[in-house]
Amino acid sequence: MDKINIVLADDHVLVRNGLKAMLDTDTGIAVVGEASNGMEALEVAKRLRPDILVLDIRMPDKTGLEAAAELKDYAPDTKAVILSMHDSEEYVLQALDAGAYGYLLKDTDKNEFVKALKQIHGGNKYFSGAVSNVLANRLLNAKPYVKNTPATDQYNLTKKEREILSMVIDGKHNKQISESLGKSARTIETHRFNIMKKMGVNNAIDMVNKAVKENLI
Repeated sequence: MDKINIVLADDHVLVRNGLKAMLDTDTGIAVVGEASNGMEALEVAKRLRPDILVLDIRMPDKTGLEAAAELKDYAPDTKAVILSMHDSEEYVLQALDAGAYGYLLKDTDKNEFVKALKQIHGGNKYFSGAVSNVLANRLLNAKPYVKNTPATDQYNLTKKEREILSMVIDGKHNKQISESLGKSARTIETHRFNIMKKMGVNNAIDMVNKAVKENLI
């Protein structure tokens, strides 16, 4: 039986080394590549075409959620898995929207981690216990994940900025947004920077979380 080829993406080398050492003990899994940020993860996935790309959420250049959403443009057959210390509902639901096949916590033990990778490789989705509880609570509370009516915008976003923010929340990356709006990728990046500055956040994840929480779109 062929091995499951894995690429590990985390900006902490000690985390990558620990994961690699753990997975190397399983004869059915091979770690074929590593990346230290989201953009590098996509480039490595494009070059190596692994079965699974394991992504941390908080990474420079692109977050794990952004990389997961863009993965189909780089390696269509590679499945994204989020491995994070965060079990917040927002991150879990964003991971689902980004097309991730699984969401595991960093305190997951080796047996569950390997089990998850094998199930995901087989085409199934997998969520660790605490994450499954988040999803179950969402279903039990019958709160569908939909955009609410926009609230008053205290950040004075322009019409164009609100349009771009809406596309970012929908999981679109700069290239897709620039093509949709007929603007250069640099212009879109400038707009995103201005939006984050107005909203008082430092990265796209916090921007999206704040926009959804405050019903800006």
